[in-house]
Amino acid sequence: MNIMLSAGIVVSTVFIYVVMAMIYKKFRLPVLMPALTGTAIIVIVLINLNIPYSTYMKGGQWINQLLGPAVVALAYPLYKQRHQLLKNWLPIVGGSLAGVFAGMLSGMLLALALGFSKPFILSIVPKSVTTPVAIQIVNHLGADSSLTSVFVMIAGFTGAVCGVYLLRLFRIHHVIGSGIALGSSSHALGTAKALEIGEQASSMSSIAMTISAIVASFIAPVVVWLVFH
Repeated sequence: MNIMLSAGIVVSTVFIYVVMAMIYKKFRLPVLMPALTGTAIIVIVLINLNIPYSTYMKGGQWINQLLGPAVVALAYPLYKQRHQLLKNWLPIVGGSLAGVFAGMLSGMLLALALGFSKPFILSIVPKSVTTPVAIQIVNHLGADSSLTSVFVMIAGFTGAVCGVYLLRLFRIHHVIGSGIALGSSSHALGTAKALEIGEQASSMSSIAMTISAIVASFIAPVVVWLVFH
């Protein structure tokens, strides 16, 4: 029974994603990106059928296991673009650092201005960093990692959906700038969106995401100290 349930969950999840990907490919609207629409549909189905998340993950864990190889696969476009990375290392590093600081300070200052409690503000600090790193950062800060997971998802989806429009609004058309912006603000989902721009943008986004995660791990306590002192 457990095998059949797991197989059913995997098949249905892949089916929903494939259908949403076909719809997205046809209309090319950022709000229809399959990671967003597919997630929304699965959540609605689970709620309406009263299926607990733990039950879903009995099959979903097999899909989750593919995240590791997917991340490692990002090394391939990085390798192909290695000459561009070396040539443009200064704007890449500088842009990533700026993205980390902007992501942390914007969330903290907005939450602070709205009068939220300190634990809530601390949970929002690493919102622009990939989830595993963000959870480790927030655990050291003594905040709620479950809240952080939600903020990371919101940052990812918001950047992937609205990022292209913001880039157009500020007339940022260069692939390096676009890739760094998406990677440093929206982690993996931003990198997936950058892949649609091109391989070079995807490579820049991937390295920006990596740099952001490393830098955020070191500077998060410093930024928190500066804001509260």
